[in-house]
Amino acid sequence: MAPPPSTSTTNDLITEKHSSPHPPKLTRRLTGFLPQEIKAIDATIPLKSRALWNKNQVKKFDTADSFQQRFIDHVETTLARSLYNCDDLAAYDATSMAIRDNLVIDWNKTQQKFTTRDPKRVYYLSLEFLMGRALDNALINMKTDDENTDSREMVRNALDDLGFKLEDVLEQEPDAGLGNGGLGRLAACFVDSMATENIPAWGYGIRYQYGIFAQKIINGYQVETPDYWLNFGNAWEIERNEVQYPVTFYGYVERNEANESTLSPSQWIGGERLLAVAYDFPVPGYKTSNVNNLRLWQARPTTEFDFAKFNNGEYQNSVDQQQRAESVSAVLYPNDNFQQGKELRLKQQYFWCSASLHDIIRRFKKSKRPWSEFTDQVAIQLNDTHPTLAIVELQRILVDLEKLDWHEAWNIVTNTFAYTNHTVMQEALEKWPIGLFGHLLPRHLEIIYDINWFFLQDVAKKFPKDVDLLSRVSIIEEGGAERQIRMAFLAIIGSHKVNGVAELHSELIKTTIFKDFVKIFGPSKFTNVTNGITPRRWLKQANPKLDELICQTLDDPKSKYLLNMPILTKLAQYAEDPQFQQKWSDVKKYNKIRLADLMKSLNDGVDVIDREHIDDTLFDIQVKRIHEYKRQQMNIFGVIYRYLCIKQMAKEGKPFKEIAKKFPRKVSIFGGKSAPGYYMAKLIIKLINSVADVVNNDPDVGSLLKIFFIPEYNVSKAEIIIPASDLSEHISTAGTEASGTSNMKFVMNGGLIIGTVDGANVEITREIGEDNIFLFGNLSENVEDLRYNHQYNKQELPKSLQIVMDSLESGVFSTDEQKEFKPIVDTIKHHGDYYLVSDDFESYIATQELVDQVYHNEKSEWIKKSILSVANVGFFSSDRCIEEYADTIWNVEPVKS
Repeated sequence: MAPPPSTSTTNDLITEKHSSPHPPKLTRRLTGFLPQEIKAIDATIPLKSRALWNKNQVKKFDTADSFQQRFIDHVETTLARSLYNCDDLAAYDATSMAIRDNLVIDWNKTQQKFTTRDPKRVYYLSLEFLMGRALDNALINMKTDDENTDSREMVRNALDDLGFKLEDVLEQEPDAGLGNGGLGRLAACFVDSMATENIPAWGYGIRYQYGIFAQKIINGYQVETPDYWLNFGNAWEIERNEVQYPVTFYGYVERNEANESTLSPSQWIGGERLLAVAYDFPVPGYKTSNVNNLRLWQARPTTEFDFAKFNNGEYQNSVDQQQRAESVSAVLYPNDNFQQGKELRLKQQYFWCSASLHDIIRRFKKSKRPWSEFTDQVAIQLNDTHPTLAIVELQRILVDLEKLDWHEAWNIVTNTFAYTNHTVMQEALEKWPIGLFGHLLPRHLEIIYDINWFFLQDVAKKFPKDVDLLSRVSIIEEGGAERQIRMAFLAIIGSHKVNGVAELHSELIKTTIFKDFVKIFGPSKFTNVTNGITPRRWLKQANPKLDELICQTLDDPKSKYLLNMPILTKLAQYAEDPQFQQKWSDVKKYNKIRLADLMKSLNDGVDVIDREHIDDTLFDIQVKRIHEYKRQQMNIFGVIYRYLCIKQMAKEGKPFKEIAKKFPRKVSIFGGKSAPGYYMAKLIIKLINSVADVVNNDPDVGSLLKIFFIPEYNVSKAEIIIPASDLSEHISTAGTEASGTSNMKFVMNGGLIIGTVDGANVEITREIGEDNIFLFGNLSENVEDLRYNHQYNKQELPKSLQIVMDSLESGVFSTDEQKEFKPIVDTIKHHGDYYLVSDDFESYIATQELVDQVYHNEKSEWIKKSILSVANVGFFSSDRCIEEYADTIWNVEPVKS
């Protein structure tokens, strides 16, 4: 183990940069100041300096001419290019920097406003922020002084004059590799809405150098490669080398001999230290000059290069510390199938939580307020269990570094944090082995034991006769090969509020996985905030043609409905208007052509679908993380059954028209990533691609059925895929999906849903009406009984599913070996069918037949359902979510200019 680093360099550096009583005046002017300091600071600035500063202060551009001037300045001075070598990539960089200039001016004013008014602030901790592309979003959100100016159109016209097309420029931006699935996209929507709602808030995450991974499909299999999203830098981030915090790992705990209590201040002597360096990402609100901040941490070594080792010929060892440090922020969710992966993942979580908390505390301590006012000024939201270590770290800081009494500190901690739960599945709740945890974070393990001890004492006093309750709610899980720390339990105990993310989910966690805690704390600690999405990105940006039609129809040229989504209910009066239906259908056709173009580009220039019949081809889409509970396997089983039925009719000599009447044109589109170590999910991806290879090349099927898997599914692809959907699949086993947000995105874009009564599908049904959604399958209250029956009674598969299983076992779709998909078959037939595919399959097939009937035989009725879905989707705006969090959990108020 490496010896503890010297305390002179890193600590002194941090102290000098963040606590010096005489920081440079310029820095104070830029970064904000405290109310009581305003007069004193002004007095230190000569009148001439202040006048010169005001005269020459950078101004926002608000015309095409001023944008072009800023653009050219960046091309020539920032990028060191000229008119003669400014390509689309340089144009993207220059445009982004010009837009960022405007955002930074507003960002500075926003942060000064928050500092001078000193409101309670929200800090949103999420291990993922799936931001997508930033430029187009910034253009839509950016506010200019002239309310009649459309920033996006102004920049489009200005670029056109300069010889560039905005669409080509936008395509140069890679998706930011800061997230994977719904959790990260939810966080991105929330920071957008917090800025839009003028909530004083910062997000905190990790700046992953290589994202999660870039997904390639080779021979039908997912292959993970690095996501080099930072290869050309990131024009949107601001590197803050002056904001650095040391983060310690390993080592041992030292206490004064006179007091051996773990409750007293202790000194953690670390064995390894690295630095967390801040990168800021400005987040603009819509129709407001408020610009919030997303601060991301990158890991760096305290010493990058060991010159002595290099001189001795130890070239590899000379950069070993740098490589060890940088690995912490290299990749999102390193594969934890082995011990080193688990340790690195835990390192990531502590690194990010520790740096974020020290940053939050530094900001609070500037106010000179007593610690008793900390919870009046700070609200921290834990997005799932990943940031739960922040609870322990804050307790450590308050007790060990600030010397507060244990119980006083714990009172501050529990009134600061709130926890959002995202799963009802026990197996998905995060746990850490005691041995690994204690080795990496020895002092934190002591604190967890003490938190647990006091908690269990209170439980024993309340319920003296319920001995089993203590083991059920203990943070430390006994039994098994090794004791483990249950992070969800720690998050509940250390938070003042726990919320689910859909009504069904919130009720399930209270009655199943957390029912003991409801008994202990009472139901008031548990609440619900149904998820939402930002309509700025998921309607206006993703579906500009639909936005244009809505604005024309509702006489809303400024898209004001994006801030007041209930306005959309006025669309309902046009739901049966033939002329409006035709316009609605034209928008959908335009979006389907866009998606067809994308699929063609991903298919070596070969069209996947028959464009002549694109109007009559149902686009059936399922794009989300690949997981057995989301049941992509049931979807592809349904496709296989449809294919086999078509083949049977062809074999019987039925004419094409008769086959087409029974099974009209359809393209089934899949997308999503599997966790690198999730064998079954990766095999499902292989099955989808193998079925596509067979079906797409079968002349008996022709254009009646096509299958396509879109690799490297991300936000920018979703902005093309989602608006094109006729039908989207949200078919998780009832009681397993906490909420889902892709269902909301599809509905917001006029796509109908086929889904189970699970997650937010329940509330979507309530809002848009049962007639406008295709529901099927068993209810959550029946799931446990069905699983019990599978476990103890041999089940006969429904005939339709048995046909599918037979085809898989006979090797119809196997390219490598006949038994290639045996694990998938065995899961259904012999291993209990945990996700109840066999129980829901017949209902699923029958519902798909109903979909065919309505889409192909009652087209006007289908379009009506689509219009009514969009008209009633307003509840699912993330602006509403943030208002609920602010009112019921954070107790914060908007801060407007």
